[in-house]
Amino acid sequence: MARRPLPRILSTGSAQIARSRDLARTAADSATDVLHPLITITRGLRRLAVAGRHRWADTPKDRRGPLLFLVASVVLVVALAPYGPLLAAITLMAAAAWQGREDRKPSKPEGPDESQTERLKSLYEALVPYFSLAGDPSPLYAHGGEWEKAFPAYEFDGSGRVTDLVIRYPAYFTDGEVDSRTRIEQLLHAKSGRGREYHFTWDEEGNRLTVTVLSPLPTDIAAQRFVTTPGETVLGFTDPTQVQRTLPLSYGEEQRDVPPVVWRTGIRSTEPHLLIMGQPGSGTSTLMRSIALQALQHGDVVIVEGGTGEYACLTGRDGVLAIECGLAGALAALEWAAHETERRLIAANRARQAGHPPPEDTKRPLWLLLDRPSAFAHLAAADGRKDPQSLLQVPLRHGRAANVTVVVADQLDNADALSDAVRQHTRARVVLGPATADQLAGALGALPATTPAADVPPGRGYARLGAGPVHRLQVPSTPDPYDDATSDTDRQAVLALLPPHTTPADAKPVEATPAETKAAAAKALEAESAEEEQTETEPLPAEAVVAEAP
Repeated sequence: MARRPLPRILSTGSAQIARSRDLARTAADSATDVLHPLITITRGLRRLAVAGRHRWADTPKDRRGPLLFLVASVVLVVALAPYGPLLAAITLMAAAAWQGREDRKPSKPEGPDESQTERLKSLYEALVPYFSLAGDPSPLYAHGGEWEKAFPAYEFDGSGRVTDLVIRYPAYFTDGEVDSRTRIEQLLHAKSGRGREYHFTWDEEGNRLTVTVLSPLPTDIAAQRFVTTPGETVLGFTDPTQVQRTLPLSYGEEQRDVPPVVWRTGIRSTEPHLLIMGQPGSGTSTLMRSIALQALQHGDVVIVEGGTGEYACLTGRDGVLAIECGLAGALAALEWAAHETERRLIAANRARQAGHPPPEDTKRPLWLLLDRPSAFAHLAAADGRKDPQSLLQVPLRHGRAANVTVVVADQLDNADALSDAVRQHTRARVVLGPATADQLAGALGALPATTPAADVPPGRGYARLGAGPVHRLQVPSTPDPYDDATSDTDRQAVLALLPPHTTPADAKPVEATPAETKAAAAKALEAESAEEEQTETEPLPAEAVVAEAP
């Protein structure tokens, strides 16, 4: 059967339709090019109108009247000004053209790229054995499962490694057990990339774990005067997410605000005493020097060191009552400190019973700094004397009421040599240097929520004040200025903080003027009359007792 030819209109119609479509598209493109400024201005006017409507909706009702009055005043001034409407129209068109321009920034691709997806899949597969259960009817974690449901939020750095990650886990996971949480943290640390420190936040109520990469703590903070009040001691510096306070610090000509770890002492302190533990060379003596320099601003210091010899710069300074390196001197200094604590308690009690304020000599803080006291335990046992730590029981137990603060620093290997009184009454703890999880848990009473640093610089560790959270800590650089290895910058920074030398007793007196002589005589007569009225003798001052100690 022969095929019948198609009508002419059907054979040539498709070509005419295609030609008409091209002509329409060309006309539309030409019109778009011609009308592009008008389209841009119209888009800008629409955006300005939307922004104005949102601003009006966000304005409280009690402020809408003054806002309308202000707008009407501006419109009236523009209308009355020469060429005001013309300039206002030009300004409005320019603002609309700026607001209506197209965003030429390339849009970021949604979702992770191929390498980031592979990394997230690897993390998901590694967590399957820990977050899956055989009897789960709809498991969140399964081999070959969907990782998008388990990781609702994630961020990467320029190298493609995870910086922030939110992980969902099933409700039956034992997130309340330390061992279970530690296994997950170690796994994420290994799979997300070593050499960085991670912070883990467990939301046990919402079954979510947030992993955040922490920036390194600054190690170039030199010793300086910190903006603190009496009774506040800066132990070091930590992350800005852990504390709500910052201190202005100077870096030569530059100043920065850094969040500190502040330890509060005194009568109202909940943790009046401090224990510092660390490895040799971890910076325990550096922290002790920093505390001593801050304590000398408002109080007196007694230093007992177990043969370290790193406190010679404080010898003969104002406020330094004694620096003892031998067993006999340590026993004498600590015995005097125990008697001084008792004297302060008795004097404050008598003044309180009589309705008077506490005496001034009981208000000045007294600091007992002991560096490696365990070194005296062996010497005392060999010499048949008592351990100097046994004399710390009274200052530790009653030090808060008597304004006496005890700071003990020793090595982690000698933790068993510390007395029960030291371990019981020092609730503020600092651990410096590399330490195992068992050592951190034994010293701090809790494990930190961060992974350990790959390279631990001197003065780096953790701090915990009482039952509070565990903070990362970086101690300010306070080296021994007499050490040859100390840089000139650090040496001058420490020497500038040292108090002046104590005036010798046999120094040549300065001739006084007649007016000063009369004033001194009047003060002496008043002092003699006050002594005659007192019924009880006053106790000896602290300096005299130290001078008489063997």
